[in-house]
Amino acid sequence: MNVNADPDGKLVSALVRGVSILRCFSNKCQELSAKELMDLTGLPKPTLFRLTDTLCELGLLRYSERLSKYVPGLGLLQLASPVLTRMALRQFARPHMQALADLTEGQVQLAVGYRRELCLVELANGMGNTVFRQEIGVSTSLSRTATGRAYLLGMAEDDRQAYLQDLQRKDPQRAAWLEQRLADARDDFARHGFCRSHGDLHREIESIAVPMSQPQDGELWVFAVSVPVFSPIYTRLETDLGPRLRTLVRSVESVLGASGLT
Repeated sequence: MNVNADPDGKLVSALVRGVSILRCFSNKCQELSAKELMDLTGLPKPTLFRLTDTLCELGLLRYSERLSKYVPGLGLLQLASPVLTRMALRQFARPHMQALADLTEGQVQLAVGYRRELCLVELANGMGNTVFRQEIGVSTSLSRTATGRAYLLGMAEDDRQAYLQDLQRKDPQRAAWLEQRLADARDDFARHGFCRSHGDLHREIESIAVPMSQPQDGELWVFAVSVPVFSPIYTRLETDLGPRLRTLVRSVESVLGASGLT
């Protein structure tokens, strides 16, 4: 987050800068040198070292002598634990997800979104699954995945239009492409009750996604199932896999309703 993009002055700049360092790390970028962190954050060297020393002292970052680089600290794992624990929906959904994953020999994912953040919070892999195995906490693309597009369609109209307008300013070509994909997604929802990935992120994998009908405490949840395009069930997306995924979502919603958590 850019501190200069805070006209009301409500943000604490040191905290924003510290978080900007932590956000440089991802599942694809797990170790970074001081030089790489300076390039990514734009922070001057003295400021960067003060912040990294503080983050290391708090256990949120660690300097690896072996790598001569910084790596995420175990403290981040401890911070993530209460987030996952409060999401009781994961416990309700897990057996339903595993049953569908076993049946399809694919992967079933559960993602939760708030504003423009969408993260994977649960997954189930079937026996013999050859789909790429993701990690809990990984961000999900809003534009290139079935889950992301299902989430965008579940957004309030004003929020979705604001996102598309921002994308239009940054990348008009990609914005036009996404508008077409969202039109396809609306058509799929109307005809089949799910959204497709069209292999936009991984050409050898097809995914379909179904959002829950209502947000839970301001967060929108989306279920998805992914199978290889060479899998026998790939040819039965509309007749078999789609109805099964919709049934899974409705089953979880009924359990939540009975528990009083909706």
